[in-house]
Amino acid sequence: MNKNLLEVDWSKIPAPTDDGGAAHLKDTAIPPVSLVATDDTSVTLSSLKGRTVVFAYPRTGEPGKIALVDDWDMIPGARGCTPQTCAFRDLFAELKSAGASYVFGLSTQSNDYQTEMASRLHLPFPVLSDEKLELTRALNLPTMDVAGLTLIKRMALIIDDGRITHVFYPVFPPDRNAGDVLAWLRDNPASS
Repeated sequence: MNKNLLEVDWSKIPAPTDDGGAAHLKDTAIPPVSLVATDDTSVTLSSLKGRTVVFAYPRTGEPGKIALVDDWDMIPGARGCTPQTCAFRDLFAELKSAGASYVFGLSTQSNDYQTEMASRLHLPFPVLSDEKLELTRALNLPTMDVAGLTLIKRMALIIDDGRITHVFYPVFPPDRNAGDVLAWLRDNPASS
């Protein structure tokens, strides 16, 4: 059972290694794929002007629900989706003031599942569903297969005017990702 999704001793969780799965992404143009968002809109990342932050994760859990597989915590990079998401929520205002025009979460979970999670966690940004794996396949994002599902490995992308300019991969521990992204944004202001 997922008792508390936010209290994790990261020293007991295996860290993901850089398998090179995201090495091809820097300087890549985002394909014109439209994704449904938790705010009842469709978002086409390739058409957004300015700087966009997209953090991707395998899947968030639900308090009191059984994990997808018994050894979820032992899959490198699997555990930590809710702490990562909450860190982006908590730093949202700072990310915006550091130059992020948009912030999105991204997973292959259904929009219904994500909408419940976004409401429960009081997220100030939409979460995008790539349930059909259209963006994942078009960008050849690094994935893992668990319990018959294809899940995006944890990462964060900085996208400027539809082109990936920076990739955070692998991400560990997950709750530090938003702070790392914020520090990068402050050190690398978008050219206007």
